[in-house]
Amino acid sequence: MKRSDIAPVNLSPPRPTMEDVAREAKVGRMTVSRALNQPELVSPESLAAVRVAIEHLGYVQNLNAGSLASSRSRIVGAVIPTIEHPFFSDTVSGLSQALAVKGYQLLLGQSNYEAAEEQRLFDAFVGRRVDGIMLIRTSAPADLVPRIRRCGVPVIETWDTSNDQIDMRIGFSHRDAGAAVGRYLASKGRRQLGYLGSVDVRSSQRLEGLRAGAKESGIQEPEAVMQNRPSGINDAPALLSAMLERRPGLDAVFCSSDMLAAGVLFECQRRGIRVPDDVALIGFVDLPIAAATSPAITTIRVPSLEIGKMAGAMLLDYFSGKQPATPHIDLGFRIVERGTT
Repeated sequence: MKRSDIAPVNLSPPRPTMEDVAREAKVGRMTVSRALNQPELVSPESLAAVRVAIEHLGYVQNLNAGSLASSRSRIVGAVIPTIEHPFFSDTVSGLSQALAVKGYQLLLGQSNYEAAEEQRLFDAFVGRRVDGIMLIRTSAPADLVPRIRRCGVPVIETWDTSNDQIDMRIGFSHRDAGAAVGRYLASKGRRQLGYLGSVDVRSSQRLEGLRAGAKESGIQEPEAVMQNRPSGINDAPALLSAMLERRPGLDAVFCSSDMLAAGVLFECQRRGIRVPDDVALIGFVDLPIAAATSPAITTIRVPSLEIGKMAGAMLLDYFSGKQPATPHIDLGFRIVERGTT
């Protein structure tokens, strides 16, 4: 007998079906469907029996069938600049928590601060028929606005409130945050300000605000040293060196993240620059490291987790047919004063 004459053996047992679960639980198929999709409509006894049967049989619901019937995928896409920064991770976590309550799954993509990649991910998510998209934008408004307006799915932009309203938005003003830092440092007697960070949309807005706050306070325009990639703790020595060359009288530094601020603090200590006596230091977001250093780092606290939770709640309202009472929500920020200022 030739090998080609031997029929392949299927070693995988057939997948259990909803009918198998109904027979095992001694309930109707419709009861199983309700237990999976609307458990609040099923009696506690029947719900318990269905769950025991599902566990015993190893049944996994066919989500494609449900999505075809309802025209819903029960998937939300999230496009974020990077998964490396904890503050974006907090927002994704908040979004996931909110969606999970109603059985929605999250599909995540990172743009790596590349506008072309952001647009590719956005198109891919729309092509996969996600029910909605949460976006932490990397590109300029003109690059993505036409796609958002054509896509046919609800889009909620987060982490910013300064661009033109397109659909739904929740976040805070980065420009206002930068301006608040400028006024705060001027009130502390600082006159030679510097900004260290990355060249991206939100970081540039904070620098713009810092310069406006300094001008309002009657002090010299802040100097900036920025790089074309995300900046972190290991970038601090090079960025601080460049800043000190450009502004020898530097007496205050605003960093684009707490991780970068921690690196600047460590580099100042290595160089014998006293913080805050010689140079004041402010970070951004209020990560745990900001409170753990010595001295602890003054920072801008932003509601990164709440942004994700509220974005999820707004999308769920939209899915259920409710129009958000306020499609544009500004959660604000606040300066947390610590030892570095």
